[in-house]
Amino acid sequence: MAALVSSLCRPSPATPSFPLPSRGGCFDARRRPVHLGFRCSASRSPRFDPGSEQKDKSFGLKESAISLALAIGLFTGVPALTSPAHASPASPVLPDLSVLISGPPIKDPGALLRNALPIDNKAIREVQRPLEDITESLKVSGVRALDLVERNIRQASRALEQGKTMILNGVAESKKEHGKELIEKLAVGMQEFQQIVEQRERDAVAPKQKELLQYVGGVEEDMVDGFPYEVPEEYSNMPLLKGRATVDMKVKVKDNPNVQDCIFRIVLDGYNAPVTAGNFLDLVERRFYDGMEIQRADGFVVQTGDPEGPAEGFIDPSTEKVRTIPLEIMVLGDKTPIYGETLEELGRYKAQTRLPFNAFGTMAMARDEFDNNSGSSQVFWLLKESELTPSNANILDGRYAVFGYVTENEDYLADLKVGDVIESIQVVSGLENLVNPSYKIVG
Repeated sequence: MAALVSSLCRPSPATPSFPLPSRGGCFDARRRPVHLGFRCSASRSPRFDPGSEQKDKSFGLKESAISLALAIGLFTGVPALTSPAHASPASPVLPDLSVLISGPPIKDPGALLRNALPIDNKAIREVQRPLEDITESLKVSGVRALDLVERNIRQASRALEQGKTMILNGVAESKKEHGKELIEKLAVGMQEFQQIVEQRERDAVAPKQKELLQYVGGVEEDMVDGFPYEVPEEYSNMPLLKGRATVDMKVKVKDNPNVQDCIFRIVLDGYNAPVTAGNFLDLVERRFYDGMEIQRADGFVVQTGDPEGPAEGFIDPSTEKVRTIPLEIMVLGDKTPIYGETLEELGRYKAQTRLPFNAFGTMAMARDEFDNNSGSSQVFWLLKESELTPSNANILDGRYAVFGYVTENEDYLADLKVGDVIESIQVVSGLENLVNPSYKIVG
């Protein structure tokens, strides 16, 4: 996993900062900073802007039919089969829906990204799971929480000790030394974690958990030896992200006296969406999004990417035509993504997407409602996550191409408004994984 640096939200110089706790730590007139970066705004409620000036485009998630589907699907967890979006009149009702919602969804973007890696190493997963379970343990009130955390740590430590050889054997040969270093750091961190719990330092638990999960994620990424499959020939010359990349999106927030700007960290997953993620990263390097406004912010999604003028996507100067990409969906258990068809169209109603719309801040490619292969430059971030919307039990999974997650400051996407400006999107790491780039680096 790419090394994390702190995100940034700057308070207005004229606004004093009074310390009150807030997740994410952004300086705010009513909040105080904590250790995890910076929070961007005081409000967490969805924003509805029916009077805002927005382009009247049919491009993804724009008009009433799909918005209605979003509303029904995201609040009830049941796809709105009466919506015309990607459903023929003969579409059957989803069978055995109860099977699809048999367990609570994983909503943490870091966990989703770890699980989405193309690896099969039971030993490292046995370390990962109890460390992730600490989040649930901390929700228990009183001293019982730390008792549960201690049990999680012991379970993870035992799994690491017993599975260390299998874990190291799973690391790619070219990354063996780095993987070994991370495993050693993980072992030392487990001992430190045990001391934290024994000393009942509850406030130190979450930061230590995050640190150890970063080591786990790093080891898991070191297990990936090259890119695991061939992209279909018809798309092989497009910009492709063969691996992962991390970008920081800096947004200038307007009409908010408490904050000036905000940085969102985004991890792009090219293992499961190489065409979609590659297209976006190529546009980032073209500075396509720099200076562009947020164009939709309605409580369900935040969306941008529609350029000025009649075109609804990126016009490639080499062809003077809009560059489009296919719908790209990776299904759990499949070795390669599905291109050009929704899971509903394929009748794969029980299929689980490897990158689900579970997390607040799930990033996906917008497209024409009735044209699967019309994605270009418009992207959106989902603002709804709920126990009622596990993977494949909402209207979005298998219909829109997810290609990343916001991993820092994601909560504050809900505070963005139409007219807020993306000052820049900059690559933090992973640019070397972009092949067939079409951009020309400026400056």
